[in-house]
Amino acid sequence: MITTARLFIKPLTHAEMLKYVKADHTLEAELKVNQTTNQISPELKDALENTILPSVADASKNYLYSTLWTMIDKDQNDMVGDLCFVGQPNDKGEIEIGYGTYEAFRGKGYMVEAVGGMLGWAKKQPEVKAIVASTEKSNVASYTILQKNDFVRTGETDTLIHWRLDF
Repeated sequence: MITTARLFIKPLTHAEMLKYVKADHTLEAELKVNQTTNQISPELKDALENTILPSVADASKNYLYSTLWTMIDKDQNDMVGDLCFVGQPNDKGEIEIGYGTYEAFRGKGYMVEAVGGMLGWAKKQPEVKAIVASTEKSNVASYTILQKNDFVRTGETDTLIHWRLDF
């Protein structure tokens, strides 16, 4: 678990991920946190079931690079968002980060803090040399989080901006 000023950032086990996908509040009960109003989009549900859960279940891999890490506000006891790495480090030591703040908690700086916490964890992993990310050009809030955590813009497509942070 990662601890920041306001957050506990907990990597979910395979069993916890199964409860997360159910979205029936059994995960919140297990974690002893308030029930969330977050909705899982069809796209996320598909990714969870077809990519993330099988990867987390693969005992040959370090699940910390595939699972969701849930963010829990220490004072309010609410789950406020999730982060993840998108798989094991590649041959260059790069991992990709993804994140999302639940709608009711956006604009409060949680994700800037959480990404900073995740960077601190990643820097301690000897196999990790850099973190990359891509954001929609129109998603100012998402790329501002990266800028505030010292990511550097490395390129773009018609719709995406690519980012990198080397250690």
